[in-house]
Amino acid sequence: MQEFIEYIVKRLVDHPEDVKVTQIDSEKTSILELSVKEGDLGKIIGKSGRTAKALRTLLTAAAAKSGQKRAILEIIE
Repeated sequence: MQEFIEYIVKRLVDHPEDVKVTQIDSEKTSILELSVKEGDLGKIIGKSGRTAKALRTLLTAAAAKSGQKRAILEIIE
């Protein structure tokens, strides 16, 4: 899941070299922490949070399809 989110986000931002995704695993969930350069934060969140919501939806669907545990995306400012 980490590579999946990293792949998508790098194509959305102006500074793909500053994209960092950290995965924290627990028993039932995987938390993916996403950090980008400050100028790219608006592109990831999107208008009214639509892009962030779409990323979370894709992550949830990909995790369910691959049979993995629940995945949560957190955007770090």
